[in-house]
Amino acid sequence: MNEISDDELLRRIGRGERVAFETYYARNAAWLAVRIRRRCAGDAELTADVVQETFLAVWRAARSYRGSGQSGGWLWSIATRRLIDAHRRRAVRVSTVDEPGDGAVTVASAEEEALASSYGAELAAALRRLSPELRAVMQATVLDGLSVREAAVVLDVPEGTVNSRAMRARRQLREALS
Repeated sequence: MNEISDDELLRRIGRGERVAFETYYARNAAWLAVRIRRRCAGDAELTADVVQETFLAVWRAARSYRGSGQSGGWLWSIATRRLIDAHRRRAVRVSTVDEPGDGAVTVASAEEEALASSYGAELAAALRRLSPELRAVMQATVLDGLSVREAAVVLDVPEGTVNSRAMRARRQLREALS
């Protein structure tokens, strides 16, 4: 099975082939865990949970995969959704334990939590001031370490758009941090 492409493995997983799933997992779990670990500040338990949830989702959703050479982006988009869900679950747990006395609950978004734990507060604040489109490109290419092509797949925009948004975002960040 090692000579079979990830696209073909996903088609076979969609038909319920367990060996194809095991091969796909062995091929992709390590790089996925490294990227997830970067977004959750090295939390090994959270990383393991997100990887497990991601591959469970792959098993369930492989039948819907229609890509052609885009399986890495497809897998990463599933993983990022699972990571955001995990951050939200944690934020809710923390806020219910640490509620202020007036009963108000303030919960940062999963992206803000990941940025604050990965970068300094000044940079995180500058990133939050970017438009959502520019911030998404920076998160995909810098925080997640995706290539321009992978980011284009995940964000569902052309590669040229990823490049131009990245240039505008860098320019705005330089200005905000100078």
